[in-house]
Amino acid sequence: MKRDKNKILIILAFFSIYGIWGSTYLLNKIAVTEIPAFSLAALRFLIAGVLILLIAKILKKPLQISKKQFLNATIAGFLFLVYGNGVFVWALNYIDSSFAALLASTQPLFVLILMRLIDGKKMQVKSIIGVVLGMIGMYLLVSQQGISTKEGSLLAIFVMFTCVLSWSYGSIFVSKADLPKNFFVSTGYQMISAGVLLLTISFGLQETWLLPTNWSFEAQLSVVGLILFGGIVAFTSFNFLLKNVSPEKVATSAYVNPIVAMILGWYVLDEQLSTQSIIASVVLLTGVYFITSRKRL
Repeated sequence: MKRDKNKILIILAFFSIYGIWGSTYLLNKIAVTEIPAFSLAALRFLIAGVLILLIAKILKKPLQISKKQFLNATIAGFLFLVYGNGVFVWALNYIDSSFAALLASTQPLFVLILMRLIDGKKMQVKSIIGVVLGMIGMYLLVSQQGISTKEGSLLAIFVMFTCVLSWSYGSIFVSKADLPKNFFVSTGYQMISAGVLLLTISFGLQETWLLPTNWSFEAQLSVVGLILFGGIVAFTSFNFLLKNVSPEKVATSAYVNPIVAMILGWYVLDEQLSTQSIIASVVLLTGVYFITSRKRL
């Protein structure tokens, strides 16, 4: 019975990181046009973290955490939320949300390479094909003339790749790290520690803080969606999956997220995709397929 329940939770968690995270590119793009990136991320994760710990308390889950676990939660919070998300959202000032989602789809490639470097796992033929296709897809994506001539776009692309690298390493780190067993509690501490770090960065950069009443309705709605769904539901699901399935399987969200982001970016923000971007996405996602569909050793 417990096994069946866990299987259902895993399916629901995958549905969450596939669909909800695909929409967060759009929500972040809308919000960051009015709210500075680091103050947006700080607000989002601090509120979500507090709410998650309150939910854990209501469910009577122990909130105790050791020094080592808190340190690991802070490291994970930095890798995922401060650098992996906060800096990524800053780069959205210069890149379309659909394009950013395609860049983020390289995560399985980074996870595979890191696992090769860290764990010494041998690459199979499918993995090598996937890496080659991924590299070709990335080149096609970032070499477009229209993108390379946009002010700040090249720096934003480079920064986004480092954010994906940070998120990928975080996935491997969390799968092995000593963290609170309850994924609600673990997620809550990661978010709160990241929120404090992001708040410090925001004040250090002297970002302008505005009351939510001064935001547009679209920005208010986006932030609420980011907190409740992108933060509490999806990130909690993500942490749950990292402790129950392999990091490579969790990284398969890279299949669906770009498709959801591209459709929403086109429909809501009227973002245009060039023929080269479409070809690049096909090549890139085919590479992701080869990486994640190979037989396990």
